[in-house]
Amino acid sequence: MHSSSNLDSAVNFIGQAASQSPTVQQICMAHGALADIGAIIRKVTDSNVVLLITDETCLDIAGRTAVSILRSNGFLVETVVLPSDPPLEPTTDQTNSLLSVMEQDGSMFPVAVGSGVINDLVKYASFKANRRYLSIATAASMDGYLSPGAPLVSNGFKITLQAMPPVAMLADLDILMTAPPAMNACGYGDLAGKIPAGGDWIIADALGIERIDEVAWQMVQDNLRNWLAQPEGVSNQDGDSVVRIFTGLTAVGLAMDVHGSSRPASGADHQIAHYWEMERLTFNGRKVKHGEAVAVSCVISLALYEWLSTRDFNQLDIAKTVKAAPSFRSRSVQLRQVISDKAIADSALKELEAKHCEANEHTHRLEHLKQVWGELRENLQNQLVSSKEMAAMLRAAGAPASPIDIGVSTEHLATTLEAAALIRRRYTIFDLLHETGLLKPAIFAVSAQFAEESRAPNDTQ
Repeated sequence: MHSSSNLDSAVNFIGQAASQSPTVQQICMAHGALADIGAIIRKVTDSNVVLLITDETCLDIAGRTAVSILRSNGFLVETVVLPSDPPLEPTTDQTNSLLSVMEQDGSMFPVAVGSGVINDLVKYASFKANRRYLSIATAASMDGYLSPGAPLVSNGFKITLQAMPPVAMLADLDILMTAPPAMNACGYGDLAGKIPAGGDWIIADALGIERIDEVAWQMVQDNLRNWLAQPEGVSNQDGDSVVRIFTGLTAVGLAMDVHGSSRPASGADHQIAHYWEMERLTFNGRKVKHGEAVAVSCVISLALYEWLSTRDFNQLDIAKTVKAAPSFRSRSVQLRQVISDKAIADSALKELEAKHCEANEHTHRLEHLKQVWGELRENLQNQLVSSKEMAAMLRAAGAPASPIDIGVSTEHLATTLEAAALIRRRYTIFDLLHETGLLKPAIFAVSAQFAEESRAPNDTQ
């Protein structure tokens, strides 16, 4: 159960955050909210024809009920039910099939019933069809319900594509609270990743690369520690914990909408997770979920930060570091050695080229780093938690917390970190480590740290 005061507080917070969104018009989060679907749609569209898109699992959870309510409210309802076994892949090919359905009738108002993949597919297809849509959340499992981007795989390469958030979101707490604990744990892992992602943005801001958007920052970071508190409630399906996690995930989505990109939510942690997703990482015969990958990547990112915090850049030999820096050509060769899939490597190469800096810019950046390192290190220490503390929180929530928990060996981890540092143009801790000549030793040290942990008896399980 949960207290009504906590729910009221969450609803008020989401309402205030939504008021800053340029695109989201309606959010309904309440017990029995699904009953209001007809009234919500009437507020945001004149269409009387609904295209409800879901998968086989979510059809049983909420889809059939939604169809019945809509028809009783006078709507014409067409349905697209996608398979859920094997799990849906978030690909642009799949969105193209949905787009073709939408284009058959320009009056259809899309409704997505489901969590991550369903929402992203409908979001991007609706964007391509120049439609707004309604999202019906079925689990507190990810932060993308209200984000403006759709993380999809195109030609084997996972990238967040520009789209539009739904015009409205409906979150029936009676449905969210019956979601499997593993789904809630995925949401907790996704939310936990905002701690190191915030560190990445602090670095980018301090070096003058990408300034912090104070509005978006406050929407995520000011309440993040509170949302992550009492992680054991997530695994126990505690009502207050589910509300708290869903509130945080919703706020993150709104922050991305306000900022216009995924920077408030995504850093090196998502680079690592997306690389595993592009590899189609499986463990014990099952595909590793996005939230599980982010949970482990969050701990890895924090371990990288702990290693970074021991460096003294006041003693950095800038001329020597710049001279020793690999050229774009040599990094391109490295990229193709690490990433064997040609399509993925080709896309990654464009990202690498966009962020590569030549000697003059490199020199200037390191000079600036020397000037700000003391304050920057202090700001990072205030932002971050230790990797061990985070691992304990994740495990209490029922989420994985170490590479071995998702079947990633020490060698695989080292290769992953090499590749992840190359696949996104967004400036993160990976780029700071590269530009200071410390990326390889950092990867070696952190990989060795997790190798040692995997060999030691783990009494936190």
